[in-house]
Amino acid sequence: MADPTGFLNHKREEPQKKSKEDRLASWGEVYADLESGERNEQVRTQASRCMDCGIPFCHSGGSGCPLGNLIPEWNDLVRRGDWSAASDRLHATNNFPEFTGKLCPAPCEAGCVLSISPLSGGPVAIKRVEATIADQSWEAGYVQPQVSEVASGQRVAVVGSGPAGLAAAQQLTRAGHEVTVFERDDRLGGLLRYGIPEFKMEKKVLDRRLAQLKKEGTRFVTGCEVGVDLTVEELREQYDAVVLAVGALRGRDDRTTPGRELSGIHLAMEHLVPANRYVEGDGPSPIDAEGKHVVIIGGGDTGADSYGTATRQGALSVTQLDQYPTPPSTRDDDRSPWPTWPYILRTYPAHEEAGERRFAVAVKRFVGDDEGRVKAIELQQVRVHKDRETGRREVVPVTDEVETLPADLVLLAIGFEGVEEMPLLDGLGLGLSRRGTLSCGADWQTSAPGVFVCGDAHRGASLVVWAIAEGRSVAHAVDAYLTGASDLPAPVHPTALPLAVV
Repeated sequence: MADPTGFLNHKREEPQKKSKEDRLASWGEVYADLESGERNEQVRTQASRCMDCGIPFCHSGGSGCPLGNLIPEWNDLVRRGDWSAASDRLHATNNFPEFTGKLCPAPCEAGCVLSISPLSGGPVAIKRVEATIADQSWEAGYVQPQVSEVASGQRVAVVGSGPAGLAAAQQLTRAGHEVTVFERDDRLGGLLRYGIPEFKMEKKVLDRRLAQLKKEGTRFVTGCEVGVDLTVEELREQYDAVVLAVGALRGRDDRTTPGRELSGIHLAMEHLVPANRYVEGDGPSPIDAEGKHVVIIGGGDTGADSYGTATRQGALSVTQLDQYPTPPSTRDDDRSPWPTWPYILRTYPAHEEAGERRFAVAVKRFVGDDEGRVKAIELQQVRVHKDRETGRREVVPVTDEVETLPADLVLLAIGFEGVEEMPLLDGLGLGLSRRGTLSCGADWQTSAPGVFVCGDAHRGASLVVWAIAEGRSVAHAVDAYLTGASDLPAPVHPTALPLAVV
């Protein structure tokens, strides 16, 4: 039985970070390295704040974790110091808890009963507990390859090696199918590899999990664009089922702002990918913030990743712009009542290190020099207006006053528009929806027989935890398609959505 007074006896505590100076001097993760005994004892205390609620909203698919992580169970196991059992319960629902423990924004914590009122001291530090279970699992050797004792004789191709594709591949390999993962990049991992900066997740974390998948029997092919290097005809001939986990990497651009054609203005991913390649040892990035005034347009995760990358590259200044007003510091029950995802100000570690954020502003014009390079931006205060009838969003200036900021490098982090155009889709006869995604039926199968879809390619740009949940679910569907039935878990339905106020 959990400690019903734990949250009264112990306050929520975040993991200790390295000093700002140490963080900016390297690409390593921002959190301090603690001796495992000290780390585990701190986390046992945090786990004791969980009350094992009668209705655990934290692992409800609608308001908490779409994977259905058995959070109260492993919280109590950690509280009691049974790390081996906690690892078993965590891995029962999540193939890659080290990914989610580092990268997921934790909708489970938003759904925690202790989030109802700030008087509780804050939600249980679920993400911290999860990350520590994952770390302890690797350190203690609890994570071992799980090799199937049967072979189905069926072959499955997974296109894309991001979290959705890897989750589907691992589940299907363990079910006895012969699985090959195709990745067009030179290294595996998709956005986990080249989209996530090292300071958020060191790539050795990814590599050790990939090693497990390889030992289990999953085959990987890199540098192969399916539909080009491997034709659609060859794909169909060689494999009994295909899983499309190709992501939603088509970045959103804004060509309407005057001066957008100037050099020095890039989509954020054009900056992040070569920066991550530099850390991998591939040489200097062609887009480097060193000695430059950097302006980042967009206030989400990708913007924060570019922010931290620019500061580590040695930017003179970093300014992040957001069209919306500064969010409140605490949940507004009228706008986002518990247990929905709260609309609040979110400060990433990168924001604590350097630079500044500006809210309720938008770029009026990019200003160039005589050589056609951006040198400044003209900024206006704005208000975002949404037409109730059409749903269209308009950004309206609230003053004629214009402010000029120096800008040698501008990064657009304003979201993603969906799946990239690729010969593979044309060859399979698949088109994109109005949202730029691939549609599927209730069995995750597209209109092309035997071809399934999961992750961002189906959902649009989303969270790592949803990608893993969809990868696990599509594995169930593929297994049933190939064998007639499946015992694999299917945590989410293709139409599943997080709880939200409309």
